[in-house]
Amino acid sequence: MKKMSVVAIGLALLMSVTSFGQLPDKMQWFRDAKLGIFIHWGIYAVNGVSESWSFHNRQISYTDYMAQLKGFTASSYKPEAWVELIKASGAGYAVLTTKHHDGVALYPTRWNDLNVVKATPAKRDLVAPFYKALRSAGLKVGAYYSLLDWSHPDYTGFLKDSSRYKREDDPARFGRFLQFCHGQITELMDVYKPDLIWFDGDWEHPGTSWDAPQIRKIILDRHPGAIINSRLGEYGDYATPEQNMPITQPDRKEWELCMTPNYNWGYRPSDSAYKTPYELITIFADVVGRGGNLLFNIGPKPDGTLPAEQMAQLQALARWNKKNGEAIFSTVAGLPEGHFYGPTTLSKDSTTLYLFLPSQAGGSAMIKGLKNAIKSIEVVGNGQKLGHKVVGKISWSEVPGLVYINALPQSSLDKEMTVLKLTLDGPVKLYRGKGGFH
Repeated sequence: MKKMSVVAIGLALLMSVTSFGQLPDKMQWFRDAKLGIFIHWGIYAVNGVSESWSFHNRQISYTDYMAQLKGFTASSYKPEAWVELIKASGAGYAVLTTKHHDGVALYPTRWNDLNVVKATPAKRDLVAPFYKALRSAGLKVGAYYSLLDWSHPDYTGFLKDSSRYKREDDPARFGRFLQFCHGQITELMDVYKPDLIWFDGDWEHPGTSWDAPQIRKIILDRHPGAIINSRLGEYGDYATPEQNMPITQPDRKEWELCMTPNYNWGYRPSDSAYKTPYELITIFADVVGRGGNLLFNIGPKPDGTLPAEQMAQLQALARWNKKNGEAIFSTVAGLPEGHFYGPTTLSKDSTTLYLFLPSQAGGSAMIKGLKNAIKSIEVVGNGQKLGHKVVGKISWSEVPGLVYINALPQSSLDKEMTVLKLTLDGPVKLYRGKGGFH
């Protein structure tokens, strides 16, 4: 029996090891996903005002803001239709706002009555059916949760220039709020078991005030494979820059750029500044080329339907990703700055290099510092073969020449962004020096 136990343990360990000889990495699905869809849905959609911030910044009164509860119906909410669009876009996960800073939960929390089941005409759990549809489609499930809660009577903050009290003056009261906060997080993990927890609202108090170690423990005790964004300080797993594209790599290896479809997160019919397909796709390619993910946001209407403009944006991603997916999904960050004028990605074994050319580029490309021989070049999505030449290579120098790729015929150009696939003679090798004699 002892011998059998040892064998069984050995087999279990062997089965848990990946092909790279390492234990499974819970971040791998996130690295491979590349695209996620953020969903900001709440009562703020009723009047099309800024989500939570409109009352906090005194743009409207708190009373008028909360009156929107009466108009939040979710009467045309079809989570399966949302998921169909999300999956077609190429996204590997979606993150839903289970509770924003206004404290209104989209699920029947047992911690108070400020939720859509008890306080709105929707009268039902809006989280559960969406998560069920995501899982049925093979997508990962993400829960946005605001740590702060401007509606809770035991929370310190309320309006931008008016707080209820100072945390240091009444630690017992803040402790009661933390019990509520931790209780809702526990509830989310017990009931919905999200794969990803997207915290927000941590900025109003130091990280120690939230008892972040305990929050992380609550999550991982219930779902050891769950991942957490960086808005839990050092207890998060990946960075989450917001709206603004990083120029240099974020400090954390894994990162995700969250970005709105126009200027706003929630449904705002007054905001018509939607990103064009070209803008959205070039941003996406740039993020992936730097080794990150794009978490692209949509803001449903109060009845649960999606604005036509946002559906069109998802459909643009779907078209382009269907054609160019091999250059995006399950790739890794591409060449360092200075080698190519634009985004690039690499296959995981780094023997295939993908170059991204904006439609305005005219189909020509040049690479610097590539030591590899190129076995073939083709246009992703249509198989058009291209030639190239090497310029400036000197036989006695280690410095490689410049690779000029033949211009693409107009018929091969994608209307947003064309991708070239370069098959190399081995793993990518780059010259990173300062040139010849100097």
